[in-house]
Amino acid sequence: MKKVNYLNKSVLVMGIAKSGFAAAKLLKSMGANVTVNDREEVNNNPKAIELQEVGFTVVGGGHPLELLDGIDLIVKNPGIPYHNALLVEAEKRSIPIVTEVEIAGEISEAPFIAITGSNGKTTTTTLIGELLSETPLNPIVAGNIGTVVCEVAAEATPNQTLVTELSSFQLQGTVHFHPHISVLLNIYEAHLDYHGSKDAYAAAKARIFANQTSNDYAVYNADDSLVSSFAEASEATLIPFSTTKKLDNGVGVVDGWVVFQEENVIKVEDLSMKQNIENTLAAVAVAKLSGVSNEKIHSELTNFHGVKHRLQFAGEVSGRKFFNDSKATNSIATKKALDSFEKPVILLAGGLDRGNGFDDLIPYFQTKVKHLITFGQTAQKLKDTASTAGLNSVTVVDNVEKAVATAYDLSETGDVILLSPACASWDQFKTFEERGDIFIEAMHRL
Repeated sequence: MKKVNYLNKSVLVMGIAKSGFAAAKLLKSMGANVTVNDREEVNNNPKAIELQEVGFTVVGGGHPLELLDGIDLIVKNPGIPYHNALLVEAEKRSIPIVTEVEIAGEISEAPFIAITGSNGKTTTTTLIGELLSETPLNPIVAGNIGTVVCEVAAEATPNQTLVTELSSFQLQGTVHFHPHISVLLNIYEAHLDYHGSKDAYAAAKARIFANQTSNDYAVYNADDSLVSSFAEASEATLIPFSTTKKLDNGVGVVDGWVVFQEENVIKVEDLSMKQNIENTLAAVAVAKLSGVSNEKIHSELTNFHGVKHRLQFAGEVSGRKFFNDSKATNSIATKKALDSFEKPVILLAGGLDRGNGFDDLIPYFQTKVKHLITFGQTAQKLKDTASTAGLNSVTVVDNVEKAVATAYDLSETGDVILLSPACASWDQFKTFEERGDIFIEAMHRL
């Protein structure tokens, strides 16, 4: 771990989730005076109690402004929005506000490969981790994918590589964070309740390029004009990828081959996940830049079957194939899932109502869905959208379990039954993982 001077600095860690817990312990180990704050009462939070028992000052039950007195730095949980009153006041006082990713970047002896985008982050990050496995790069996969970045950065050595999935929430709280290879997959309208506008959301994503130099690489989607504009404004060496055009300096599909800078790498027909071609191209770019052999790339890409809850093949029952895409928490992800199938599917969708509509699904309801089974807060919205599209084969049920049983009853041999909710899960579940697991359990009960 690099030595960074936090001795006697007064740091407020805001939010005691996994990242706050790890950041607090790390900062204290570096000599900082750490105060930890959470909106939940201390007695109701096991992590808060644990920190308190080992000597941390922990304040729960809200975010009182007096916590800012004497504070040099705030490390906030990525999910806490910047319009929080304490953060607004901190900005007025010019107190720096970062996420733990910034701390990780300061202390890590290992270089970073950082991946972001509106959709496909987890699949691409996981795939890059697999492509780099059993190579001299010794990858450690962390970030929004589940493992706190600063926690692994503290232990990483110079002969390792941190492969990190980063959200817009995490990236907005970076200042000097500097990945050696950055990947920006796509930018769609998302998380407007947090960022306030698409421009602000996109700017947060673009932070991934902010501190790169000509010695670094920016892998980006050349088919996305907004992504391209951000990448081309960076100082990094540009490595575009495209599914639609040949790129002499990047990655594309030419005559049935995945091609990196005019070198044939793998035949498209050999890919085990043809539906994730954009993610595959980005991962191949990173692998080739990292010196991974074509043999290793071929081995991994012919055996990689995706990430749980992301267009995961869950199983087959009486000739019906079940796919779990619970991680599709917006309509863009659901459209990508529907595009992966040649014939119309039975779609299970619905969840938390964030106030958005689903008009962009209308063409898909017309061509890609044979029956819609919907549930959760958005059930009526989705039903109304299907009606506008002329899809009258719609059933409203109470929950995912009933949706699975109903889908089976309505299906025929050869049908695909797809859970791709187009909504967050928090109306009925703690996480999208829980929603996906319940879908799989219901399928097994059949």
